[in-house]
Parts: sequence; structure tokens; C-alpha cells
Amino acid sequence: MSDAPAPTRERTLGGVYALLAYLLWGILPLYFLALAPIGPFELVAWRVLLSLVFCVVLLTVTRGWATLARIMRLPRLLGLSALAGVLIYINWQVFVVAALSGHVIETSLGYFINPIVTVLLGVLLLHERLRRIQWVAIGIAAVAVGVIVVGYGAFPWIAITLALSFGAYGLVKKTIGPSVDAVSGLTLETMWLTPVAVVTLIVVASLGGVTGFSQGAWHTVMLLGAGVVTAIPLLLFAAGARRVPLSVMGLLQFLTPVMQFITGAWLLGEPMSLERWIGFGLVWLALVLLTIDSLAAARRARSETDASDLAELT
Repeated sequence: MSDAPAPTRERTLGGVYALLAYLLWGILPLYFLALAPIGPFELVAWRVLLSLVFCVVLLTVTRGWATLARIMRLPRLLGLSALAGVLIYINWQVFVVAALSGHVIETSLGYFINPIVTVLLGVLLLHERLRRIQWVAIGIAAVAVGVIVVGYGAFPWIAITLALSFGAYGLVKKTIGPSVDAVSGLTLETMWLTPVAVVTLIVVASLGGVTGFSQGAWHTVMLLGAGVVTAIPLLLFAAGARRVPLSVMGLLQFLTPVMQFITGAWLLGEPMSLERWIGFGLVWLALVLLTIDSLAAARRARSETDASDLAELT
């Protein structure tokens, strides 16, 4: 009897892990703004290098080098990790450029529409069949982007790039599956990106000088923490995803863009025109429909499973 509550405890623990991951992702814009005057390209370069250092420490502490060595002997996993690295680099770079240039609200839009983009990628690349409500949600999201383009006077390339890059990154990680653990995966991704980071720092130095580690002790501590704030949410997310249902993760994921929206609109005072409110409202409507459909589908699947188990018992 003492073992019975264990699954419940695991789900609760997984929910806490996932919640912490999304909370940390939600405050990233403020963290990066606190690292001024570092420019966006230099900041991402340090983020890559310091994340790799943090992963090396974790691998040493957890004795994960043997697992990493096994993965590195598999060309398919190496290739997929390189692709994942390219996609996450694009995501990081666009996000930091946006956060440091007064477009935090648009980053929130990108992560609001990310679930819709993920569904669309499943149709285009995995040939999945969509339910009617999913098609309606995608249509509403497309109208929302059109409204924002007309009202804002420019295509929301930041939001679309963030949604596409992170959606594709998730698809690659799903393809890799459990073959690569979170720490090994991030190690490989940052390892592939290390030459890019080094070249970036060389170019930045030649154009005006690298500002990292030259702005005082507290700024140096904050910059060193960039690797930690990059890796920790990813590890918490992986730990949470293993313990809680996908429907719960799907609901919690909206916490990050909500926090980013509040940061941009109220803390940083970025403008929200009527057209942008309408566009965001349409996106939120699409997400409500998508969430309701997802929960209903999960409920039907559980009912079918329970009915099948009951039939086997009888």
C-alpha cells in the first residue's frame, strides 16, 4: 500500500518541474536586458559557450560521458543533433535581438502561435490528419497574422521565425526521442555551435570590442549565469515531460508567452494598437479551440483504452 501514491507523487513532481521551466523561460527577456550593454550577437555567442561549459560540468558530476560517447558513435543522432543546434541557434538569436530591441511582445506572439505551427508541421512533414477544430484554429491564426500585418504595417517576422524554429526544433527532438538524454542533447547542440560562437566573438571584437566580463563583478556573475539559465529550463522541461501527460504540458506552455506579453506591454511599455489587440485576441481564440480539442481527444483516447482493458478482463 505504501507504493500506491508513487505515481501521483511523480505526476505532481513533474508538474512542478514543468512549471519552473516555463517560469524561467518567461523571465528571460528581463534577464537579457539586465546584461546591457552586451549586444545580441555577442550575448548569444556567450550563451552557447557558457551552456557548453555548464553541460560539461553536469556530465562530469552525473558521470554521463560514457552515454555521450555512445551517442557520438551514431552518425544519425549526430546529424539530427547538428540540425537541432542550427534551429535552436536561430531561435536564440532572433529572441535575443527582439528582446534587446523593444519587441518582447512580438516574441510572446511567436510562442503563442507555436502550438499552432507545431500542428501545421505535423500535417506538412508527418502527413498527420487534422480534426475539424484544428483546421478552424489554424484558419483563425492565419487571419490573426493578416490583421497584425495590416495594423502593424509590417510582417511579424520575429514571431513567425520563433514559432517555426522552435516548432521544427521540437519536431527534430521528437524524432531523436529517448535515444538522447537532455544533457547529452544540449551538449551536442552547443558543441556544434561552438565554432559559430567563436567566429562571432572574433567579428564582434574586430568591429568594436567584446564587452562581456568588462562591466564589473555583478555583470560578470550575471553573464556567467547565462549558461545556467539556458540549460536549467531545458533539463526541468525534460524531467517534467517524462512525468506528466502531454495535455498538462500543453496547458502549462502558455505561461511563458503570457509572462512575456505582460513584460512587454506593462513592464516595458511597448505599444499595443487596436489592431494588435485584435490579432492577439484571434490567436488566443485559436489556442482556446486547440486546447479544448486536445483535451477532448485525450479524454476519448483514455476512454477507449479503459474500454479495451475492460473487454480484455471480461
